[in-house]
Amino acid sequence: MKKKVIAVMLAAAMVVGVTACGGGSAEPAPTPGIDDAAETTEGGEAPADDAAADSAAPAASGEGKILSVQIGPNPETIDPALNSAVDGGNMILHTFECLLTVDQEGKLAPGQAETWETSEDGLTWTFHLRDGLKWSDGSALTANDFVYSWRRVCDPMVAAPYAETVLGMVEGFDDAIGGNLEALGVEAPDDSTLVVHLSSPCSYFGSLAAFATLSPVQQATIDANGDGWAVAADTYICNGSFYISEWVPGSYIMCTKNPNYWNADAIKLDGIKFNLIEDPNASYSAYQTGEVLFIKDVPTEEIPSLTGNEEFHVDPIIGTYYLSLNTQREPFNDPKVRKALSLAIDREYVANTLMQGTYSPASNFMGPGWIDTDGSQFMDNANGGQPYIDTTNHEANVEEAKQLLADAGYPDGAGFPAITYSTNDAGYHKVVAEYLQQAWSEIGVELQVDIVEWASFTPMRRNGDYDASRNGWVGDYSDPSNMLDLLYSSNGNNDGKFNNADYDAAMDISRTTLDAKERSEALHKAEDILMNEAACIPVAYYNDFWLQSSKITNMWHSAYGYWYFMYADIAE
Repeated sequence: MKKKVIAVMLAAAMVVGVTACGGGSAEPAPTPGIDDAAETTEGGEAPADDAAADSAAPAASGEGKILSVQIGPNPETIDPALNSAVDGGNMILHTFECLLTVDQEGKLAPGQAETWETSEDGLTWTFHLRDGLKWSDGSALTANDFVYSWRRVCDPMVAAPYAETVLGMVEGFDDAIGGNLEALGVEAPDDSTLVVHLSSPCSYFGSLAAFATLSPVQQATIDANGDGWAVAADTYICNGSFYISEWVPGSYIMCTKNPNYWNADAIKLDGIKFNLIEDPNASYSAYQTGEVLFIKDVPTEEIPSLTGNEEFHVDPIIGTYYLSLNTQREPFNDPKVRKALSLAIDREYVANTLMQGTYSPASNFMGPGWIDTDGSQFMDNANGGQPYIDTTNHEANVEEAKQLLADAGYPDGAGFPAITYSTNDAGYHKVVAEYLQQAWSEIGVELQVDIVEWASFTPMRRNGDYDASRNGWVGDYSDPSNMLDLLYSSNGNNDGKFNNADYDAAMDISRTTLDAKERSEALHKAEDILMNEAACIPVAYYNDFWLQSSKITNMWHSAYGYWYFMYADIAE
């Protein structure tokens, strides 16, 4: 009965949307992430040489071929070491370049490193940098910059959330994360060679070498500006295809073509203007008027009218929309309670009705697109080939949820404290929050909703300042460890503070074993524990949806939730 009320509310919102551009927005995080600080060197006004200064003028004044886009509001951070959100990651993708990159086919390709090789035992990776690499200020970039940058990711004073994920397999990591940064097994025998020593083989380390957290950052800039280096245009020294020439917080970030980029001749745009718009209605209006040619945040109320429009795109990505429960707070420290809250959710209704079929109902934590060690779909081999949650039998799930709550000491919800659900107001998040109020009330749980501004939302969640919260993760690479690592006890992105010795042990085996079958079994065991303990609550599998003008050519979208604008052009 209450479901019908929610559906009627959603339908009414759609009608309003047709006449008045009603509100909502596409998923702006995780994550990646999904999900901030920092600045300049001497001569740090990017870029410093004459050619760079000439290049800066067109974009800064809005002249030249400028691609105007919207991919999110003010990012929490665009410091590569600190970012864990898709919107910030997309900006970093255009301003920084790692040793390796990912091409249009999703395959690894040369980046700052022109070639690389791996030792026979898989423990030593050697990267050979291109000749003549430069920072955006025109100064030389060498292999030692990567040594500094990777050590910085391990620095406990920096507290990079991805540190363990991207460098945990490198020799000396445990000592480095404890403060002895020089113990990390990375070295630069000369200016153009970076050698990485692993403590155990890592078949996907090439993907990590292409991941934004391991971008090089300029030590002189950070030494001179501390955590302020990454918050202003004149101190944001980078090495990618574009640099930041103008930054107006809450309005836009203007990126200008970097003439010092090794492949600058292939860049056709003079600049990319990232419009920092949080209100999806404003984004949609800007798109309709032609002020922007691309928007990620499409008002959900407009989706029915956009279906069939050639400029409206829906594309699958690897990732899961899930809920985090703060396991350090009662009553969420009881797995029975967590599982009851999970089973009370009708995922088919959420994905197909509330989310209008743009997402898919999640029966597992690990959804489509994650690849097992034998090359098959990880999901197909999970739980004996059966879904962990039967999303087609909601009535039975609710009965089990009621029994679990009773077993936890809360029959029909008696004595269960009122709880708060935190979310940012974008996309389907608010509608889902309202649905959770209804769904959990059916098992006797009272829920209050707290809407949090995006810039404050991810730090709040990471710090554990919540009861229950919207969360989500889009894969950075297709190895299942990328998402399963999130629930490892010491992982910087473990927002629910889940701590389970058996889970950690399974993940430890997956990190160290040389046997593909044993590694697969360990990863599946980890997901078994995660789902049995309801370490988090998977709700739906992601798809990206956006509006893109037909004038944009030669750009692409990846399965990891990123848009590659750097080689794009604008047709007249």
